[in-house]
Amino acid sequence: MIKIHGRNNSSNVQKVVWALNEMNLPYARIDAGGQFGLVNEPHYLAMNPNARVPTMEDNGFILWESNAIIRYIGSKYGNDDIIPSDIQTRASADRWMDWQQTTVAPIITPIFWGLVRTPEEKRNLETIEENRIKMIDVMRILDENLSDKPYVAGDRFTIGDIPLGIMVYRWFTLIQNRPQMGNLESWYNGLEQRPAFKTHVLDIPLT
Repeated sequence: MIKIHGRNNSSNVQKVVWALNEMNLPYARIDAGGQFGLVNEPHYLAMNPNARVPTMEDNGFILWESNAIIRYIGSKYGNDDIIPSDIQTRASADRWMDWQQTTVAPIITPIFWGLVRTPEEKRNLETIEENRIKMIDVMRILDENLSDKPYVAGDRFTIGDIPLGIMVYRWFTLIQNRPQMGNLESWYNGLEQRPAFKTHVLDIPLT
């Protein structure tokens, strides 16, 4: 059975758990990181020298980096519905996964830390506002991409939607002052109807 080491309120763990549930795969999640610690213990560092979550074990194979884990489980256990066999569709899904990691996450993370993990009297409102404006720009890129398709890589939900879904959940939850983006909102509303997204993302408080 697949084992996922990581706490359920980690965005990177949520990506992997959401993907596993979309594929109806059995797995065990073991709390680690944050209030659970363990990531600096020798046995954990032997699996993941970065001391971060998630870390996956699959019959002796160990893998870290959340998007790499999603690609692995999709390639090994998924089907064409979630991991496209068409090379161009797969490349598009991969692009949006990478874009989430390199472009979106560095912008939304300071907003999250500022509004969720920083006491109100210590918040840097200027930094939060700067990143809110940056997020508007990148969300417009995603909104435009969704102007002619229901999902980020085409007509079907794929691994490309999962990492961005986690980030956009934080965007919609934390920021009330947002310009209307109809395509983005329709896509996100569709994600909200997916049982795995509701259980493993929406129902987990931001902490």
